[in-house]
Amino acid sequence: ERAACGRCVCVLGGGEDGKMSAAGSSSVSEEPPEDGPGPSAGFRLTVTKREPLVPLQYPVTGVESLAWSEDHRISVCSSRNISVLEQRCDIHNCGQEMIIHRTSVPAPLTSCTLKVGSKKEVDECKMKFANSKDPTVSQTFMLDRVFNPEGKSLPPMRGFKYTSWSPLGCDSNGRCLLAALTMDSRLTVQANLSRLQWVQLVDLTEIYGERLYEAGYKMSKGDTPKGELGDFPEFQRRHSMQTPVRMEWSGICTTQQVKHNNECRDVSTVLLAVLFENGNIAVWQFQIPFVGKESITSCNTIESGISSPSVLAWWEYEHNNRKMSGLIVGSAFGPIKILPVNLKAVKGYFTLRQPVVLWQESDQVPVHSIKCIALYHPYQKCSCSLVVAARGSYVFWCLLLISKAGLNVHNSHVTGLHSLPIISMSADKQNGTIYTCSNDGKVRQLIPIFTDVALKFEHQLIKLSDVFGSVRTHGIAVSPCGAYLAVITTEGMNNGLHPVNKNYQVQFITLKTFEEAAAQLLESSVQNLFKQMDLTDLVRWKILRDKNIPPFLQEALDKKIEDGSLYFWRFRLLLLRILYQSIKKPNSEVPWRPTHEDPKVLISDVTSTGSNEEQQESEQEQTGAAFSKEVTKPSLDNMEKVAENPVGDTSAAHSSNTRDLSREIKLLQIQGKIEAVEMHLTREHMKRVLGEVYLHTWITENTSIPTRGVCDFLMADEEYDDRTARVLIGHILKKMNKQTFPEYCSLCKEVLPFTDRKQAICSNGHAWLRCFLTYQACQNLSYRRCLLHDSIARHAVPEDPDWIKRLLQGPCTFCDSPVF
Repeated sequence: ERAACGRCVCVLGGGEDGKMSAAGSSSVSEEPPEDGPGPSAGFRLTVTKREPLVPLQYPVTGVESLAWSEDHRISVCSSRNISVLEQRCDIHNCGQEMIIHRTSVPAPLTSCTLKVGSKKEVDECKMKFANSKDPTVSQTFMLDRVFNPEGKSLPPMRGFKYTSWSPLGCDSNGRCLLAALTMDSRLTVQANLSRLQWVQLVDLTEIYGERLYEAGYKMSKGDTPKGELGDFPEFQRRHSMQTPVRMEWSGICTTQQVKHNNECRDVSTVLLAVLFENGNIAVWQFQIPFVGKESITSCNTIESGISSPSVLAWWEYEHNNRKMSGLIVGSAFGPIKILPVNLKAVKGYFTLRQPVVLWQESDQVPVHSIKCIALYHPYQKCSCSLVVAARGSYVFWCLLLISKAGLNVHNSHVTGLHSLPIISMSADKQNGTIYTCSNDGKVRQLIPIFTDVALKFEHQLIKLSDVFGSVRTHGIAVSPCGAYLAVITTEGMNNGLHPVNKNYQVQFITLKTFEEAAAQLLESSVQNLFKQMDLTDLVRWKILRDKNIPPFLQEALDKKIEDGSLYFWRFRLLLLRILYQSIKKPNSEVPWRPTHEDPKVLISDVTSTGSNEEQQESEQEQTGAAFSKEVTKPSLDNMEKVAENPVGDTSAAHSSNTRDLSREIKLLQIQGKIEAVEMHLTREHMKRVLGEVYLHTWITENTSIPTRGVCDFLMADEEYDDRTARVLIGHILKKMNKQTFPEYCSLCKEVLPFTDRKQAICSNGHAWLRCFLTYQACQNLSYRRCLLHDSIARHAVPEDPDWIKRLLQGPCTFCDSPVF
């Protein structure tokens, strides 16, 4: 139905629960038709269309074309580029639409040619196979796009096949890396280092090909040579052993590195598993932050033994504070199994002793997608791992949990979900909810419900035609906290006719209500606003519509703030800023359009009247200054009296002025609350900076941080009575031994006083922005800003000690956003 605000709202129903089979069995659950009884009332889902609609410039390509990263970026594979849509919870925008920033990763201009031998030898073999009289050789060679990426008379293989996002914190800015696989089998790692431009950090296909060439295309030193390149089977084998099918990132793990003085230090690493056509898996280990080829630590190859592999996923399981890992591999013929991965020198990680078969039958139903979700079993009182795979139009699930008897495996299928094969599957890892979609515009939500032994599924049908109209779907992705579902759509059938052209676009629907998002933000264990940006965007949308903060949220937040966590102070600051934007009068002027108010003046007129204009300007400046003093003289109390007792409010003009005055009063009140919260967060961060200074200085030392200025700034307000701060400042001043170590202006060498937390101005008027992480003056032309343009930070320099570099790696103290 159509809601009052003009949004499309649809209450969804679905089928009954899927029946769970016994452990290790392969029985199939039965489902009633779609128009059967709906789900229980506790699982009713209301979805709402969310603007804007994002059109795509090129057709969508590849498998699982849509992926949503942990840092709230969506990648869409197309025939010419990867379109990256970044969601922002913009605190400077009063529009109710989602704020989406678009960038793109262009496809390479040249085709990828796999290295299977020397160039001369490869050219001779290609000529030999193309002119072979054996049609099984010549036709196989000419029609295989891996052997002929340029295609000759066929169109070139351009576009992207698959993308995978790394965990948060892998690049130099603390954000996600993007692994991209092109249609012609080129695997690269991309990074967005300057906000608007994507940079290729490394070409893994080229590096892996060089490694195989140096090893003689043998998996181990003891292997015997398989044959010469002139043999067509050997030519095929060398291509299949380096043609990627899928790739997936692991979670961030910690290894120990030995220094030159035999000290050990912990180094964060991340693994990238690459599945090849012949079933081999290359596991790359990268040091964090990943900056390029020099960050590659190792590369090991595992033989899976699965023929015609189709999909790959990491299996990570935690039991009694012990982490286990493995790789789940699915085949186009049907089997699924977990392979052990030996992670050497990785702290706290263990592996399986032998492979675990999850589904053994080769029933010719291909495995399209696999998701692994960590859950807690309420009956068994232990953690468990749920593996879900899309096989044709069915969903295969497998529950793994460790007990005293060993590893227990329960598996089954859920049927009756779709009439067409599942083309995309996504999972909400917060609560284990799974979403599947087929090409006919139908999405299923599967909610796992635990039983005494294993689990069952309650699922609901989401008809996108009730929200978007008649559409066909090409991929789905769930936001990190499960607030939104992104869908790639094209026009569906109209009056029984297919559309003439396909216009691909990305659309969004909500999966949570405002109350659910607010409750999740209040009870979150993450306590980071940036990591929960999809939830905060739902809250922002509600406040902008209603122009007020709901009372229940204010009361709950006041109780949480009493605990002293700065996360709830930042949450309050976010709410106040959104409320300020909702009340503020929107600017009707277009910011980029030039104004033509200034008339053109002839040079002769300027020279003749120059002295008179200077005299008039000086008089206007004096009268303007006096007038500004008179305008700013009334206090907020006087403004409130005028708003309460307007004179001549019968006319429309006076009533409009009264409304404007009332709005200004509200804005001033909210602005005062915002400044109070910002000052509290600033003082708490100053205490942290002073604590780092105290811990890392033994004697009177100039640390380049304006320590004395920060101490004086904290003690300047007589109303600020913090015993912890006073004790800390007393210890620091005692250690400084009356030394001040002031900052000096780099232009005039005058002292830069610490009178403002945002900027430093010397006696000659030179102004420098202050770093919000260390409170140093940024006296150069290059500096960093947080994602929401909230704060300024300086770059680390080689002279900085490690503890200052750690401070500079922190997020924004006001909005938790990373700094660029």
